[in-house]
Amino acid sequence: MSVTARLADIAAQAGVSEATVSRVLNGKPGVAAATRESVLAALDLLGYERPARLRQRSAGLVGLITPELENPIFPAFAQVIAQALTRQGYTPVLATQTPGGSTEDELTEMLVERGVAGIIFVSGLHADTTADVRRYERLRGQGVPYVLVNGFSPKLRAAFVSPDDRAAMRLAVTHLVSLGHERIGLALGPARFVPVQRKIEGFRQSVAEQLGLIGPEADVLVQHSLYTLEGGQAAGAALLERGCTAVVCASDMMALGVIRAARQHGLAVPSDVSVIGFDDSPLIAFTDPPLTTIRQPVTAMGQAAVRALLEEIGGTPAPHGEFVFLPELVVRGSTAAAPAAARGAAG
Repeated sequence: MSVTARLADIAAQAGVSEATVSRVLNGKPGVAAATRESVLAALDLLGYERPARLRQRSAGLVGLITPELENPIFPAFAQVIAQALTRQGYTPVLATQTPGGSTEDELTEMLVERGVAGIIFVSGLHADTTADVRRYERLRGQGVPYVLVNGFSPKLRAAFVSPDDRAAMRLAVTHLVSLGHERIGLALGPARFVPVQRKIEGFRQSVAEQLGLIGPEADVLVQHSLYTLEGGQAAGAALLERGCTAVVCASDMMALGVIRAARQHGLAVPSDVSVIGFDDSPLIAFTDPPLTTIRQPVTAMGQAAVRALLEEIGGTPAPHGEFVFLPELVVRGSTAAAPAAARGAAG
């Protein structure tokens, strides 16, 4: 490709003249900072190498690492975070873990090599209590600021952004108890994850206070599985066989799996079984029935993560600790009064 064609491409992408692009690439003065940033961002977006003298000044890139994008909550976080970064003149670089694909460590290394100014991790290894958190300390040692979303670790001096998982379970259990349910199950992911542990704490506390269930009586109501539709289906089947008339789930995808399990057992939702999801991910209001769920405050959390990261990038360390956001219960069509037979048996 000729130099002229390349200049034209960059100019079109950045919305400036070719002469301006030339001035930026040659390090000439007289170009506004915002214009300069948009030219460099255009260079990155089009996949061109920055001239060596400009590489150190690539404050424009911020990495965002998420798990797979099949669960709609992760694209929702990515969209909020990307928009907030773009508004501040940064170019988001989305890196996604896929089964059998790149690991979080490989993605981190790739982003660091690209010269990112910082990284936001959503539901990463920081949420796994069995993972070695020294990988994040090494990142700080390389001078790369980061913020961690959904998963707190007391071992790390960093800014964390989380929903209040315990409060979420209190909201769900209170709603179901008010509908007359006395046998409420909890379907969630593997026990090693911090959000899972917190949800169990909140759930146990709520069923103890509101239903008087403790110890083994409460233990039998908790079922671990995978954060997928199939995982929800497996957990739902197990909880229904234990006589649960309602199931609280740790994700909307799991809730859809529980609804499928109920139908396979010949049960209707919500007349026989009530189901509550978690996230309020996009399109979940349009399922059959529309899903009652705990809304994770994605917009507020994503914007807080960006604010904390940009403060670090700007040289003002964000408070090391956890920003906790209150979720809310969104009542739709998947919860209803407990079946009369169950209420009569319990009574």
